[in-house]
Amino acid sequence: MANGMDRRSVLRAAVAVGAGVVASPAAAAAAGARITDVIVIGAGLAGLAAARDLVAAGLTVTVLEARTRPGGRVGDVRTAGGLSVDGGAQFVGPTQDNMTALARDYGVAIQPTYTGGRSVFWRDGKASYFEVDHAFPPELNDPAVDAAIAEIDALSAGFPVGEPWRHPQAAELDAITFTEWIGRRSSSDLAHLILGRVSGSAVVSAPPEEVSALYMLNYYAAAGDGRNPGTYQRLMGTAGGAQESFLDGAVRIPEGIARELGERVVFGAPVRRLRQNRDHVIAHSDRGVHRGRKAIVAMSPAISGQIYYDPLLPAARRRLTTGYRMGNIGKFVAVYDRPWWREAGLSGQLVGNGSPIDVVYESYRNGKHVLIGFVAPKPMRRLDHVPANWFAAECKRALVGYFGRAAANMSDFGFVRWDNEKWSRGGPVAVTAPGVLAAHGRALREPVGHLHWAGTETTDYWIGYMEGAVRSGRRAAAEVVAELG
Repeated sequence: MANGMDRRSVLRAAVAVGAGVVASPAAAAAAGARITDVIVIGAGLAGLAAARDLVAAGLTVTVLEARTRPGGRVGDVRTAGGLSVDGGAQFVGPTQDNMTALARDYGVAIQPTYTGGRSVFWRDGKASYFEVDHAFPPELNDPAVDAAIAEIDALSAGFPVGEPWRHPQAAELDAITFTEWIGRRSSSDLAHLILGRVSGSAVVSAPPEEVSALYMLNYYAAAGDGRNPGTYQRLMGTAGGAQESFLDGAVRIPEGIARELGERVVFGAPVRRLRQNRDHVIAHSDRGVHRGRKAIVAMSPAISGQIYYDPLLPAARRRLTTGYRMGNIGKFVAVYDRPWWREAGLSGQLVGNGSPIDVVYESYRNGKHVLIGFVAPKPMRRLDHVPANWFAAECKRALVGYFGRAAANMSDFGFVRWDNEKWSRGGPVAVTAPGVLAAHGRALREPVGHLHWAGTETTDYWIGYMEGAVRSGRRAAAEVVAELG
């Protein structure tokens, strides 16, 4: 900027001024006041992005977070040996401009995903290989699959992104599952594997036979921005898709925002009840009662439905929240002293129909090379309840089956089962079955009295991603600023 101040400096100044004029939430609580302009419920990226913009606009803010850390579905998993590795949301790529801007603001370095070597396509116990700029091995070419991918891209170009209920065929598409949509284009096992199983596991962690076709087509269309319509490759691929991650971990960004907000963020404060009257929202949390002129509920619709609202939310909103359910996902982190897969000419990436892990990426942290295995949704439901050593053994066995004996020589490992995380109950995103979006989708972002809604599920572009979370928080903050003036 011409005056020598960057955006981060402006935010710091706003925070400092606000702290000097208005009592901090802790001080307000001691005085029995606990009143702010806006209460933000949730300190994931959506809530923190909203709070950041609200403070910069000169409003007073209290952020109430159930966990004892910021980030929500962004967070590290700690291995048995003490290494911290991305355990939640991790990747960024083209058109995810809000996340790359935040990385610059908070000094978080971005590293490219390794794309040298060949990736593994695992099908029915056999491996075939392909370059990372392809969706699958060329020898498995299926004209019906190519046609379906081309149709997805064509639909994305004219799709009402973020408002799928406005699609001319919304009712028809929301009456069938994504499996049925695929089946009307091809009956081949390969088509259902590539378009259904792989897409379902890799991006929403839900079986395609349980997800609305309207939901999935909107998801593909959302993998872009206003200038660049979503494409199959951008959502599913590494080159041009999940091509970068954060060198020290994605959670460094929400940690940085939370540090700047300071005492405005109250941890260990799950909100149990939200009451509204003519002038205020009253949030009843485990850390006390807080009053605000507006509130932003920044979490998955599936989780926001666990709060008690007084008065009751409109019927459409209630049906919407009960219609969303979290995906089922776990991450297994295998740590190695050297990247032996690169030496074997492999990228460290795998997709297919193996079990329990069916997607693998490689990563790097603190001098260690890592293979990150994503557990498929159906096996995850079974493994949610087994002992930790059993879960780890199954994941190790899968990696050895895919990559050979070298995969067994781990120097360390760790895992996270997101389904068992109390304040997430799954991940990476909440999905809808047929019959929800077309009928009740309009309630997704529609304010209810003084309540506004954020969370990656409520975004226009990049649903289920960190970028979508930030976009949703900034949109909700803009709504509140416009109303409060």
